[in-house]
Amino acid sequence: MSVGEQRLLNVTAVEQRAQPGYYPGFSTLKQQKFWDAKTRAVILDRVQNVPPIRFFSGEEAGVLEAICERVLPQDDRDDAHKIAIVPQIDRRLYEDSKNGNRYEGMPGDREAFRLGIQAIDEMSREAHGRGFREIGVREQDEILLSLHDAKPSGAHEIWERMRVDRFWALLVTDCCEAYYSHPFAWDEIGFGGPAYPRAYMRLERGEAEPWEVDEERYEWQAPEESLSDGYTPLGQVREGER
Repeated sequence: MSVGEQRLLNVTAVEQRAQPGYYPGFSTLKQQKFWDAKTRAVILDRVQNVPPIRFFSGEEAGVLEAICERVLPQDDRDDAHKIAIVPQIDRRLYEDSKNGNRYEGMPGDREAFRLGIQAIDEMSREAHGRGFREIGVREQDEILLSLHDAKPSGAHEIWERMRVDRFWALLVTDCCEAYYSHPFAWDEIGFGGPAYPRAYMRLERGEAEPWEVDEERYEWQAPEESLSDGYTPLGQVREGER
């Protein structure tokens, strides 16, 4: 049995759909005729062209892919509609694109990601004798939960070089930005896409625009093995702690 097959045995089956979420039948891309040419080109590029991996090594990209699958699972999406998160993060780092802000004492984003990936894989090997991609989803969640709580379960020499809570925020932010900038995610949350040049008309009382659809209940339960279906406050490294 392959590693992938062994991992699947640890995950409660979730129905895969072309369009999960609360707005079945809604398609942001059906509104593209109302966008200007530049906007349309940018958005269609996100759907049609997945950036190549140019910054990460093959091993780093593989580990980060497994991490992103736990940070922002897409178990309920079919393969044709899964949103490529790692290639978008890779492109940002390859282009050395920044938001103009960096915490004091944190390395640059490029180094931070490389250190974080190395640390997570090392934590897995320390605890389980195998790399992060090779362990079960429960064990993966336990490692990532320790980062969320700012109490890493291993690789302490690496975490001495950067704050774990800062890295966790960087990781989750990049995952969410890559996911929610994609039209498939907009369909999931009922976002109508760019307002320019048509604009939005119904700005009061929460009324839907004529091209939007009504919300419907979407039943989804986290797998029993998951540790992420409940809310706990983020951990924070305090002065003098590591």
